Amino acid sequence: MRKLACFAGFFSLGIFLAQYLLPASWLLPGAAVCFAAACGALLLPERWRRRMLLAGVGLALALGWNWLYVREVQSPMEALAGQERQVTMTLCAYPSATDYGAKATVRIEGIPFGKAVYYGDASLLELRPGQTVMDTVLLRSAGTIRDDDVTTFTSKGIFLLATSRGTPEVKAGSVGSPRWWPAELGRAMQLRIARLFTGDTAAFLTAILTGDRSGLSVRADSDLSEAGLSHILAVSGMHCMFLLRMIQDVTGKHRRRLVAGWGIPVLAFYALLTGGSPSVVRACVMVVFYLTAPLFGRDSDGPTALTSALFCILLVNPFAAASISLQLSFGAMAGLLWVSDRLYRMLAGQGKHGKIFYFTASSISASVGALIFTWPLAAYYFGTLVLVSPLSNLLCLWAASGIFLTGLLTLGVSVIWLPLGTLFGLVPRLLIAYLLRVAHGLASLPYHALSMDNRYLWLWLIFVYALFAAAYLGRSGRRRRYALATVLAVVTLAISVRLWTGRYDDGRLHILALDVGQGASTLLCDSGSFALVDCGSSDSWYSAGSIAANRLRSMGCHQLDTLILTHYDTDHVNGVEELLALLPVKTLLVPDTADDSGVRESVLLAAAAHGTAVEIVTDTYTIPMGESTLQLYSTEGGETDNDSGLVLLCSREPHDLLITGDLDAAGERRLLEARDLPDIDILAVGHHGSASSTCEDLLDALEPETALISVGSGNSYGHPADETLRRLRKIGADIYRTDLQGTIELTLN
Repeated sequence: MRKLACFAGFFSLGIFLAQYLLPASWLLPGAAVCFAAACGALLLPERWRRRMLLAGVGLALALGWNWLYVREVQSPMEALAGQERQVTMTLCAYPSATDYGAKATVRIEGIPFGKAVYYGDASLLELRPGQTVMDTVLLRSAGTIRDDDVTTFTSKGIFLLATSRGTPEVKAGSVGSPRWWPAELGRAMQLRIARLFTGDTAAFLTAILTGDRSGLSVRADSDLSEAGLSHILAVSGMHCMFLLRMIQDVTGKHRRRLVAGWGIPVLAFYALLTGGSPSVVRACVMVVFYLTAPLFGRDSDGPTALTSALFCILLVNPFAAASISLQLSFGAMAGLLWVSDRLYRMLAGQGKHGKIFYFTASSISASVGALIFTWPLAAYYFGTLVLVSPLSNLLCLWAASGIFLTGLLTLGVSVIWLPLGTLFGLVPRLLIAYLLRVAHGLASLPYHALSMDNRYLWLWLIFVYALFAAAYLGRSGRRRRYALATVLAVVTLAISVRLWTGRYDDGRLHILALDVGQGASTLLCDSGSFALVDCGSSDSWYSAGSIAANRLRSMGCHQLDTLILTHYDTDHVNGVEELLALLPVKTLLVPDTADDSGVRESVLLAAAAHGTAVEIVTDTYTIPMGESTLQLYSTEGGETDNDSGLVLLCSREPHDLLITGDLDAAGERRLLEARDLPDIDILAVGHHGSASSTCEDLLDALEPETALISVGSGNSYGHPADETLRRLRKIGADIYRTDLQGTIELTLN
């Protein structure tokens, strides 16, 4: 079995090298070199010959396969990007709603490999998997969006985005085919859950059974994430083991052939039902190895099963190597295989203990094992280090198991008689309520999670891993070394946090234009007081609320004093609800302007739900912030929403900052007429650098020395406009842009 592990491991390594490090032009020569090295291994002594041969062949095949996949699958699809053409598409899953209609994963007729995402109007939601749609679409690359490289789509084998440009024609296609039965059953389960449960209870059960977590409220979703419990809802090995346990209980634990005969097809069906994510495919492949190895006279070998699962996934789609879900899933499993058992034996020792002790030791060792390789990955991808993860797993994993099993039982019983299903549903309802309450409590603890915006934490993370590696490699007194390493880790963590937060409690004014893509969010800090102006982004891959909350917490702010919204455009406010869920906010200041889209109402409702006081600014409003003063001016009389909102002047002698939101030239002129503004050191350029804002009259009157432009790269609006940049250069202003420099931080004495 370990021969297979060696080959699959080096094949996987080769795919990761091809995806992350090696230029495309190196793949074929690299494959040739690896194959030659494999042939040369035949001359080595027997001890090394087999391993080197397997390693060389694995690497050669990986590099060659990645090159072939790009040539035959990705490149032909990418070549269609930018074209508008009529295509026939088959829906591969049920469509889901978007802000502008609906979307669905499809296969395009004439393209045998690879998938696309089709964006249409709300009528798309009425379709089912297997139906075909003929439409004129604009095709775009799914790997590069607005000049940003993204892997969200390509890691799932999706290489094109198709936006409707015509009138779609729908046909029955292959609806009802056994191919779509898993998706149909998944939808039936969701509808049944909706009849039995409501709110976050229904959303949680839907997520844990089918993998669709879109129905969770922002608060519940953020609590689970902040408590390190999001993995419970990512359909994975835990869910597969729950199913396998149910099958064993029915067929008998010792009837291995019967368990395998039922278990393998059931798990394969469940993997398709939940969308075939890397985590569930990995679990299914590993379970297949576990069930079938003894039937062939082999021992069940964890490393072989793990590397073979990775081989299968990367063989189907090499781009899956960039999947965050895949990396976290395999990292967690690797820790469970190589760390958890050793840690459990060390904790349990040689003595006899009670059941509670063994349960606690097992939970701790499993949690630490799963975290040891995923902590750095989660810190890199999500920007947070969740410190309460071991505790949250200890308190909640048992409940997750109960929710899954009793949830399935409830659905089955409800099919026979709905009232009986409602009665059975009391158990998962109570367990979900417990789990969400625990998650909320843990997410409310100070320092439950640390933001990796604190650059000292990266050094701390490296130090801690080196520290525990040294403790592990020692030969004697291992428990004492681990205890000492733990104490040093805690002390150095406290020092790392204090060193970073001390930078923002130095009596100076700190101005941060946060990088939220095509949106706006400006953070102000003076002497331990904090204010945030706007919080939104029109780029779906930027989470403005999370970005702002992480930055604030890294600066030592655990309750935001003031949140100011200049107006109600979504690219300025759509992160507010998430921010409120992640961080308490004392006061929300908003303009007294109408909003037909319902954004204002949703913002005010979210503030009320989180206990945030709301002040509606109608004229001039003054706020002290440390040694600085914030002045809010209400601008009215404009013809558009952008022209009616709030303008902020932040003053700290002898410096001034002006934020105008999305005011256009007419609004800027009205502002100059109505207010006696001083010369400005720093100007947050209006409307992301639009040509219709930051007019010459404003620049001549205020003479800003520095210009901050909050803008997303490659945006479709052409921001910042060349005319705006020329006007700023004409007055000699230093220009800083979030699309070029990322988050911009200025410090004023």
